[in-house]
Amino acid sequence: MRKLILAASFALTATLMLSACDKQDDNQQASAQQQVQKVSKPTDPNDAKAWNAYLGQIVQQNMQGMSAERPWPYLVNAGDSDDDKAKRDRQLQNVQDAVTRGVLPGNLLVFAGPDSGKTADLILAAFKDAKPGSFKGVIILFIGDQADQQRVTDGLQPTSATVRFVAM
Repeated sequence: MRKLILAASFALTATLMLSACDKQDDNQQASAQQQVQKVSKPTDPNDAKAWNAYLGQIVQQNMQGMSAERPWPYLVNAGDSDDDKAKRDRQLQNVQDAVTRGVLPGNLLVFAGPDSGKTADLILAAFKDAKPGSFKGVIILFIGDQADQQRVTDGLQPTSATVRFVAM
């Protein structure tokens, strides 16, 4: 699932970047952006393709300040099956490894998923052992419910990361 999310994000980012490079295709770029903006929130929590399209448009609108080549998106699945829990555990391990290694300033980490509570829980668990000030200059975008915004912001505050929130 993570590889699918990354591939979709790369494809979307590459398409938009390439179309922006060609000044003759300004109308085509505007058309592509309008199509991206029209994607609505999926109702099926298991439709990864629809979630990638929906979240991709939000990421594109919130990349200001990012100087890295591409964002690092994490789509947190919503299921409660053993397989879903195992996927979240693997994803948590991946994020914890990145937190331990450190992330360079200018990078954008994006966390989202159909279940905002599970997404918030993953963020808090992943960053609980982060060293104070270790994420200065890193942007963390949390796409979720308003009810989870404050606890995520409070949990990430010691890291000095720039925390952004977008309500789903």
